[in-house]
Amino acid sequence: MAEYKYHEQVDIDNARRIRSILSTLPPFCREFFRGIENTTSSRTRLAYAYDLRVFFDYLTTQNPALKGKPMSEIRVDILDQIKAVDIEEYLEYLTYYKSEDKEIINKENGKKRKLASLRSFYNYFYRKERIETNPASLISVPKLREKAIVRLEIDEVAKLLDEVENGSSMTKSQKKFHEKTKKRDLAIMTLLLGTGIRVSECVGLNLDDIDFDINGIKIHRKGGFEVIIYFGEEVREALFDYIEERKTLIPNEEHADALFLSLQMRRISVRSVENLVKKYSSTVTKLKNITPHKLRSTYGTSLYRETGDIYLVADVLGHKDVNTTKKHYAAIEDSRRRSAAKVVKLREKM
Repeated sequence: MAEYKYHEQVDIDNARRIRSILSTLPPFCREFFRGIENTTSSRTRLAYAYDLRVFFDYLTTQNPALKGKPMSEIRVDILDQIKAVDIEEYLEYLTYYKSEDKEIINKENGKKRKLASLRSFYNYFYRKERIETNPASLISVPKLREKAIVRLEIDEVAKLLDEVENGSSMTKSQKKFHEKTKKRDLAIMTLLLGTGIRVSECVGLNLDDIDFDINGIKIHRKGGFEVIIYFGEEVREALFDYIEERKTLIPNEEHADALFLSLQMRRISVRSVENLVKKYSSTVTKLKNITPHKLRSTYGTSLYRETGDIYLVADVLGHKDVNTTKKHYAAIEDSRRRSAAKVVKLREKM
């Protein structure tokens, strides 16, 4: 069996899922996915596939003109028959519906993503002159409610890492597993807090991606490019201790290169890292509800407070658009502006 890097295997798995979903969609949808393959990531295409399945399921179960129509009989010209009001009704339907006995709720963010998928779908066929109308472009994007960004303060970071290292607040059964995983868990948590990398980038690391000569890790960013991210002494120490232990482990043959291993000796998954972050944050008294992304926000906040360089923060976090970074750290930006008012003196007081 061929060996693939983590991100290559993710692309292969996503391709399989996309093909499976496409087999349930109208045949002309395949043209859209072929057309966008070279300009989108496999993760984006998979999200589009899921969203389009919801849309066409809605049309064939709720829309009076298409209700009961087999997917295989739906042609591209049906898109011209759908009006803006139909799409508005679809977005209203997304607020709450049932699918295979599951209740599904979409808030503004979920609706915004599904509308974005539909716009890309319509835009593609409109540009190709396969359809004459583009009703998706006429729909206003749902307004998102601004959410306060949750991040850890310095003392909370210390409490969290102490708990990962010592496990003092854990139950007996938790402590039994903790002894087996604490060096790995401390390395993961320290790495996330000390570099701001995404959890997917963390689990994708291989042993040869770590370079202690330069104190750097090679990660695979969203968009397909590789970059070196540098780490400090605390991250170095936690990684070094774990790698010494990692040398004694015998991984599953297909996961021999993986840096972080599960107890089953396979590459640790994104879900497992999410669960371990949740576990440790829940055992620390009065700690906020923490996710890996909030650890990333904590790093970004610390870096910005120390440097005041929003472009550096954007670069290190891998934001393509610095406006994304500014949006996330606007509260700190405002705090810095307030401090500026106290710096400049116009006249010395007598």
